[in-house]
Amino acid sequence: MTAVAEASRVPARTGSTQPFAGTGTLLRLALRQDRLMLPAWVIVLGAVTVSGASSIEGLYDTAAKRAELAESMATNGSLRAMYGPVFSDSLGGLVAWRFGGFIAVLAAVMSLLIVIRHTREEEETGRQEMLSSAALGRRAPLTAAMLTALIANAGLALIVTLGLSGPTGSATGAFALGLAIAGIGMLFAGMAGIMAQLTESARLARGLTAATLGTAFALRAAGDASATDGGSVWTWLSPLGWAENVRPYAGERWWVLLMLGAAVLVQGSVAYVLAGRRDVGMSFLPTRPGPPEGKITTASGLALRLQRGALMGWTAGFFVAGVVFGGMAEGAADIVGENEGAREIFERMGGQSGLTDAFLAAIIGLCGLVAGLYAVSSVLRLHGEETSQRAEPLLANAVSRGGWAAGHLAIAFGGAAVIMTAAGAGLAIGHGRDTGTLLGAALVLLPAVWLLAALAFLLYGLLPKLAAAAWGVVGLSLAIGWIGPALDLPEGVLNLSPFSHLPKMPGAAMSWPPALILTASAAALVAVGLTALRRRDLHS
Repeated sequence: MTAVAEASRVPARTGSTQPFAGTGTLLRLALRQDRLMLPAWVIVLGAVTVSGASSIEGLYDTAAKRAELAESMATNGSLRAMYGPVFSDSLGGLVAWRFGGFIAVLAAVMSLLIVIRHTREEEETGRQEMLSSAALGRRAPLTAAMLTALIANAGLALIVTLGLSGPTGSATGAFALGLAIAGIGMLFAGMAGIMAQLTESARLARGLTAATLGTAFALRAAGDASATDGGSVWTWLSPLGWAENVRPYAGERWWVLLMLGAAVLVQGSVAYVLAGRRDVGMSFLPTRPGPPEGKITTASGLALRLQRGALMGWTAGFFVAGVVFGGMAEGAADIVGENEGAREIFERMGGQSGLTDAFLAAIIGLCGLVAGLYAVSSVLRLHGEETSQRAEPLLANAVSRGGWAAGHLAIAFGGAAVIMTAAGAGLAIGHGRDTGTLLGAALVLLPAVWLLAALAFLLYGLLPKLAAAAWGVVGLSLAIGWIGPALDLPEGVLNLSPFSHLPKMPGAAMSWPPALILTASAAALVAVGLTALRRRDLHS
């Protein structure tokens, strides 16, 4: 609370004519709050992009191999939908193709989380009202949040530029790629700023911004699947399509960066206009009233109502992703060809089986890693309910802490099973293969997902101030599962992820001991977390 107390002592020299007063103080507060999360995001994303150069150079070490890869992409619409078209067969061009789009998406996620955390979430928890009791300008919180996002994206662009200039031999291409990634990050920071003004809930603001990002990815994928040069109308309707059409290492189009900059300015202007026309805690979109009295009679029913929208969105997203990736499975051989290095990476991700089975297992593994994000988010809803002081009046009635927590845990654990089932069903439909095989392959990863959720609950119950550290554990698992095989990390490092202990299906035989041990471990962590939650005071 020391940093918040310091921020509340903004000099009383502002009024309605000083809309940006206190911005510097709030910026220092935001950077202090994000002193761990922000560097972790920037360094990890930058390191993944820079390490991609050595990975691709090791796999495609001759100009002929790189040209063959670029040519195969021109004839494979499914893989273009996933990664985008290849504009250059140089090392830098392949790095931009393979990593640019995904890192841009993650930069957008980083930015929307930063902006909403320091705007709508501060209002939702009541901290912003306390700060505004001092002489604080109306637009100061939004400005501080946007500047924090700008610092993060600028740092990421700097790492990409400096890290790729040497290995790829082109500082210009590296600079263009860094700016394209940072531009997407700031574009969705602006979108998050708008959603923070429109909605009354940080969760809804994050969900709507993420839905916009998902729509942008879908438009870009549809456009690139239909055109080999990134020139489809659908591609240009997506800001992610703009980023790929900057064409780093392939005759850079600097004017596309001007489009990104103009879009950021427009969105920022809209957010600032909205921020100046509402009171703290209010929103432009009205909150729907709850159901008539008596409709929700249990804590579990309340948890389901609070989280059903997120569960339906995740389920639909996993099903669509399953259908798309299932249709790509047969085309996996096109990207690998005769390249033994690429084949080894697929096998490290998906197991020592046929290439198609290895590809499917790798995709299922990535779905499991992303499902961990859902499970942790669902568990940490408990923390949000507590810190926003909605849990205390509920528990003042005839509702036990264990019953209240159990409702949210049921959504987290059961919801993970639902979305993984959707992923397996989508893969089966897209690939046209036996449904039971792929459903079983998806569900076998649930013990690892449950373990991540259980760890988040343990942190929440035992050390609520450190509950957010659960995101770091999920991020580590995601990084190990995504880039570990490509970098050929030691087995000891790979085993830090619970997913590495489960069989890679389809292709591998089922092994019950690891699944049972992970499930028992998750149950034990939940039990300890419940005990700790019953014994500690509620945080307000």
